[in-house]
Amino acid sequence: MQTRFRAIITLDEPSVRDVPASRPSRPPEHEYFNHTHRLVVRAPGIQDPAFIRYFPAEICWDDEAPLHPGDHAKVTITLTDDEVLEFLGPGQHIDLWFGSNVGHGTISRRVYSENTPS
Repeated sequence: MQTRFRAIITLDEPSVRDVPASRPSRPPEHEYFNHTHRLVVRAPGIQDPAFIRYFPAEICWDDEAPLHPGDHAKVTITLTDDEVLEFLGPGQHIDLWFGSNVGHGTISRRVYSENTPS
């Protein structure tokens, strides 16, 4: 089942150990282009917060400019998983994962299209 949510996210600044000394500017692996599939959504269970799941996701935003650490954005997150509603809902905190935590956010609402959940 494909499900979409709107969320407000913040990408975290990489820690010093994440930025190679040979590249003083932001490394390309910390740049995320629109419609990215590089990030995974990490969320605790709604009924059982001790149970955590990782969901591959497509994350899209209104601007075509890439997101960088420190950026805040309103995004649409598309997930394909039958159990997603057990983990995500309005007000739910999420982490963005790319080998480690790279950001965080809050689900604002579920997106419906043409009278059916999407």
